[in-house]
Amino acid sequence: MQATGIILAGGKSSRMGTNKAFLQVGSRPMIDIVVLNLKKVFSKVILVTNDVAAYEYLGVKLVKDVIPGMGPLSGMHAGLLASGDWYNFIIACDMPFLEPALIRFMLGKAEGYDIVAPRIEGYFQPLHAVYARSCIEPIQECLKQNITKIVAFYPQMRLLAIEEEDLRRFTDIRRTFFNINTPEELQQARLLAKGGGRNAGTGKGAGSFTGCGEAGLTGG
Repeated sequence: MQATGIILAGGKSSRMGTNKAFLQVGSRPMIDIVVLNLKKVFSKVILVTNDVAAYEYLGVKLVKDVIPGMGPLSGMHAGLLASGDWYNFIIACDMPFLEPALIRFMLGKAEGYDIVAPRIEGYFQPLHAVYARSCIEPIQECLKQNITKIVAFYPQMRLLAIEEEDLRRFTDIRRTFFNINTPEELQQARLLAKGGGRNAGTGKGAGSFTGCGEAGLTGG
């Protein structure tokens, strides 16, 4: 399937105190790791940022928010508008343990759906999901109404939930969906990158998930 990879790198990194995209995990900055892994799947990669100059070295298409100041949903909107493909995989820049095989599996399930999103412990993982360009207008309507919760438009869409049983066929979900917001989580990620810290990401408050969805949403 022809598709584009989209990275969101517009966060303020307020809990980290510095732009977390450029912090080292293993031997490379996080953003380099995400780009390299997406290039294993996609011939086209878009990075959404309001600091274009900082990311020019990556050699990917860079775009700014069209409706700025509205968080990740605004970045998703800008990325989908800039893409020439109907299907797009969108990921946050702070998830360095993405698994190309899982991304390919999700893309393979996308036909006939507007969204293909992992669901873990009843919650969707919206910043590691496949979105069709049919999502642009519903997202735009949310932004016009000052609604920034990512999953707010999900109920309007044809949604396929990828459940834990399928996710575990391809990856360690506690690793792949580990995202980094604090210095403590950065240290856990560095342990994971070295092959240690196997329990990082387990338990409440440790190894932050990107799960900002709603348990009550349904998916096919």
